[in-house]
Amino acid sequence: MASKSGTRPSYRCTECGWAAVKWVGRCGECQAWGTVAEVGAPTSARTSAVAPARPAVPIAEVDAEQAQARSTGVEEFDRVLGGGIVPGAVVLMAGEPGIGKSTLALDVAARAARTGERVLYVSGEESAAQVKLRAERIGAVADTLYLASETDLATVLGQISSVAPSLFVIDSVQTVASADVDGSPGNVSQVREVAAALIQVAKSSNTAAILVGHVTKDGNIAGPRVLEHLVDVVVGFEGERHSRLRMVRAVKNRFGPTDEVGCFDLGDGGIRGLADPSGLFLTSRDRPVPGTCVTVTLEGRRPLVAEVQALVSAEETGSPRRTTSGLDSARLAMVLAVLSQRGGVPLAKHDCYASTVGGVRLGEPAVDLALALALASARADLALPLSTIAVGEVGLSGDLRPVTGLPRRLTEAARIGFTEAVVPEGSLTEGRPPAGMRIHEVATLADAVGLVLAAAHATATIAGPPAGTMAGR
Repeated sequence: MASKSGTRPSYRCTECGWAAVKWVGRCGECQAWGTVAEVGAPTSARTSAVAPARPAVPIAEVDAEQAQARSTGVEEFDRVLGGGIVPGAVVLMAGEPGIGKSTLALDVAARAARTGERVLYVSGEESAAQVKLRAERIGAVADTLYLASETDLATVLGQISSVAPSLFVIDSVQTVASADVDGSPGNVSQVREVAAALIQVAKSSNTAAILVGHVTKDGNIAGPRVLEHLVDVVVGFEGERHSRLRMVRAVKNRFGPTDEVGCFDLGDGGIRGLADPSGLFLTSRDRPVPGTCVTVTLEGRRPLVAEVQALVSAEETGSPRRTTSGLDSARLAMVLAVLSQRGGVPLAKHDCYASTVGGVRLGEPAVDLALALALASARADLALPLSTIAVGEVGLSGDLRPVTGLPRRLTEAARIGFTEAVVPEGSLTEGRPPAGMRIHEVATLADAVGLVLAAAHATATIAGPPAGTMAGR
């Protein structure tokens, strides 16, 4: 909508920053209701050119050493950032309340301070004494780590100027407000002004900055979208509230890849990186149990071995239930339909429950085959061999489709100790399978179900082959 000459839109959405010249009940950008609020409407002004304080130089003469990443001391966080944090870079760390943002930020600040650097941690939600208690609990006390509890932007900038840190942390950016801007802390105008001021300080002084951000009920970063565009790196926390596992994923990264994932264990003693988290997603048992199947998922470029569990029971109410935990409910419904129509496993009149172990979320199509085999195992009440994994996408016609990164998945499974794998036909067109691993290539879901159930039945009989093996096809 066009505005009058000489004025700017005076209404903005508090969720996404969309602007309008008059109030409306629904945002025209994010379609949220009741989020458009009035803000100041300053008149436009023409900017005059001034002499630059630092003239432009030829690119060949620019010192690139100043942009080299420095390790944060947390290997899993370095993995996500692309090797470490770059001086002058601004990192936005977002996640739900209680997921571990402040704990990780405080740990990174303390590790940087232990190397002799001056680090400033500004908390807008807790007092300095409260932060000190948490630092003692997680072992994050250092001599050159300075704490401040401030919510005024001018005071925060003064603290940064006084301490002159090489890294400062603002927890959180939505709690800091500027007295020169109308509105309460966290609204569009305040977040925009606060972020711009902090980013300007970080860039001009070549100081690294970590900004902790809130998320909305939809899981999006609170505040205007311009906040994500202004910062250099955006990382998001993922994980179930009742699970210790936390995953940190780079959504945006100007200095490294965005397909890396860091795994952390959040406990009473703080948050620590998990270089090998696969063991968290498997159940320790000595004998096979019906309704379980192991798969290998790719989180970014990292393969993770995970276990899918299923329970099938006869329904009695006429409306069978479909319940998931850690899996996509729509994906479960599709796999159940294909199993019933193409796989020879009738499940239309049964309650079906499916979940993952360890709170990990499995959303990629490569998990379809493991989910289908776990359901078939539960329906037949036959346990699949312990040494078997299944990786593949299930099509609506009952066919199995190859997935990306299969060699990496198989290598990780072999490292854990698995010796047999069920994969779609034609998956191993390049390279050889890992040493000691037997590959079973199947074309359809019905073939896969028949293969594993035959192996499960043979394992359950006294005269069958040794436990954990499948007869070749």
